[in-house]
Amino acid sequence: MSDNTPAPKQRNTLPPGVTPLNEAKQLSGLQFMLGIMEGRYPPPPIAAALKFELVEVELGRALFEGVPEFAFYNPIGVVHGGYAATLLDSCMGCAVHASLPAGMAYTTLEFKINFVRAITDKTGRVRAEGRVIHPGNRAATAEGHLYDAQGKLLAHGTTTCLVFPI
Repeated sequence: MSDNTPAPKQRNTLPPGVTPLNEAKQLSGLQFMLGIMEGRYPPPPIAAALKFELVEVELGRALFEGVPEFAFYNPIGVVHGGYAATLLDSCMGCAVHASLPAGMAYTTLEFKINFVRAITDKTGRVRAEGRVIHPGNRAATAEGHLYDAQGKLLAHGTTTCLVFPI
């Protein structure tokens, strides 16, 4: 009898950090993002600070998950909008990154976020999925959606990223 249970996700156990540029630029964006997810390269410090992680990546797509906490609350008693904005900026930007060849990088030029539902420490695990809309040579666009564990939309957005050689 075979066991069809999927293997548990491998978590990156490296301490947060930044991969040296001379090493990262040798890899395609997808290779680099897979390296972070699989623990060959450190997760970025922002992911540790806001306790989210890259859990899936493929060409032009990135998925992050996290659990919002009371520590992320704003003065009116809900998770600060910056938490959702950071998750969306990350998933959209990393989707763009995962579409780039070796020697290329990106930076966010602008993004727009629409908040649909409040997030609290009772929301539970959230997932932010970014997908490339247009993988341009100078400017790339992507969209992102932030969902709760039941699949309810919490926020969505779009981004334009500047693409450049490194």
